Amino acid sequence: MANFQNSTSTEARYFAALVPLVNCLRLVINGLSLVKDDGLIKSVTREGNPKELLRGPLYYVLMLILSALVFWRDSPVGVISLSMMCGGDGVADIIGRRFGSMKIFYNEKKSWAGSISMFVFGFLVSIGMLYFYSILGYYQLDWIETLQRVALVSLVATVIESLPITEVVDDNISVPLASMVAAYLSFGY
Repeated sequence: MANFQNSTSTEARYFAALVPLVNCLRLVINGLSLVKDDGLIKSVTREGNPKELLRGPLYYVLMLILSALVFWRDSPVGVISLSMMCGGDGVADIIGRRFGSMKIFYNEKKSWAGSISMFVFGFLVSIGMLYFYSILGYYQLDWIETLQRVALVSLVATVIESLPITEVVDDNISVPLASMVAAYLSFGY
């Protein structure tokens, strides 16, 4: 068996996408009620409706797959976009629910606490992951420029996450895609 852990080969990309793909299939099967996994439904949905699995959670794993296949370890773009989605948006939801009494004037479903935590945690997780990958030798980064660029991407992701567009496009799609575009334009690769 090939050593995928240290590989930059095309096969490694597909291997890395395998776990999110399995989770994608689990979400689809349970979301269509072909199988019922109460533990999965309770842990991943907000209202306990299996059809919820076919929205946000499914989009989440699709973005994981997209990042693994397109960016793998070749570019900080994938790392940053996933950090914004997982670290930033994930923490924003938790903090916003807990401390989000002061709502954003243009979107009553979002709070200042959630948006501030989106920016801070998206930034910190991105920098942490980029540092980790740079220690492993995947990236050689100018850290002053990297901090500035990641701050810009964090701001873009935060603004996109705060917009009242979730009825049109789920933030598990809009945040990583906006982060990908902003990071790509900022880093240039």
